[in-house]
Amino acid sequence: MNRREYKKINIPHIGMRIIKSAFGVLLCFAVYFLRGRQGTPFYSALAVLWCIQNQSKNTLGNAVQRTVGTVIGALYGLVFILIKLKFFGDYYGILHYIAVSACIIPILYTTVLIKQKKASYFSCVVFLSIVVNHLTDENPYLFVMDRGLDTLIGIFLGLIINSVHIHGKIARDTIFVMNPDDALDMSGKSLNPYSIVSINNMLDDGLNLSFASYRTPASFLESLPDIKPGLPIIAMNGAVLYDINDNHFEKVFVISPRHSDAIERFIWRRGLNCFTTVILEDVLIIYYKELLNKAESDIYEKLHKSPFRNYLNKKRPMRHPAVYIMCVDKTEKILELKKDLEAHELSEHLKILCYESHDYPGYSYIKLYNKNSSVENMMDYLKNKTGLQKVVRLEEKGSKDTNHMVRRLHNLFYFSGKNSKTHTKSAQKLT
Repeated sequence: MNRREYKKINIPHIGMRIIKSAFGVLLCFAVYFLRGRQGTPFYSALAVLWCIQNQSKNTLGNAVQRTVGTVIGALYGLVFILIKLKFFGDYYGILHYIAVSACIIPILYTTVLIKQKKASYFSCVVFLSIVVNHLTDENPYLFVMDRGLDTLIGIFLGLIINSVHIHGKIARDTIFVMNPDDALDMSGKSLNPYSIVSINNMLDDGLNLSFASYRTPASFLESLPDIKPGLPIIAMNGAVLYDINDNHFEKVFVISPRHSDAIERFIWRRGLNCFTTVILEDVLIIYYKELLNKAESDIYEKLHKSPFRNYLNKKRPMRHPAVYIMCVDKTEKILELKKDLEAHELSEHLKILCYESHDYPGYSYIKLYNKNSSVENMMDYLKNKTGLQKVVRLEEKGSKDTNHMVRRLHNLFYFSGKNSKTHTKSAQKLT
């Protein structure tokens, strides 16, 4: 019996911003009825939709800017209406709309002068809502006040809704370490926009987040460019601890200059090339002698233009310790090199990783690190640095969905106080 394979379609779920937006519009209509149907709820709804953001960071600052924009737009609108009524009456011909368009210039320039450029959009919206829809039989002062009040109601409701969080006990006393390597390698995709927003919101709420990766910091930054965790990331299989925010290697396990030199000569004598990574004053430098196969050439062509990497076609200075040494070649050659290294006394000082390449069939990698390089050692360092003793490591072997890991992180961070047994069990599976 033939089995049909169905392609899984990932449909994004309804996020909290969508729900909050609908609720905000509903509240605008509720306020409209509570005011005895005074004003125009349309403008309140527009304002609340604009104010509800997917990130709660700087909510108060955004509300202040929009309030400033409302005041500017209302004042210009009032002046425009008073001048029009005095000199042009109820004329709404082409000259009226030319004048309206021309007024946009001083409005925007005013926001520049008072250094409130982000208020420019709201200034123009309020101004246009007044001068385009004004009815000549209404009191201009009351009309402008109503339009301004409608907008301020929306801003105020948006500020309140954006500040509301529905969760249990927040796990600010825990270090979370995510390892997205498997998912990124298998799917070739990074986080979706919802996951990026979710992580950034958690970081705003005090999430102690680090990442563990076999990648170099440069490769990690390129795969997840929109995430800036508050804690340093554990890179190169635990060889380095890198602070993304300060562009600083906070802790590094290195192979001594003497052992680095011996390893390079050991590899060269077997007719292989190696890429030796060195860190000098927070600059990552990769030394190599000669590109001997298509995998090496392709890796070099893809990576050497990156601003995060510095490739040098020369021998590593003998006084500089290596962070790690990598070879990529035909699998049989790499396995033979691994066997010889493990039989040599150098292996006592090394952590040796060997695996097949997904990108280059028939090729394998071997990576050599200081024997103390490990995610566990770096997590201990983070515990001592932060004074936090609880660590949850999220790692799903063979996973094709990094976003699933983010949802797990969200539940563990926000709802650690609810269903604690269930979440603890989930975390243990990921660790």
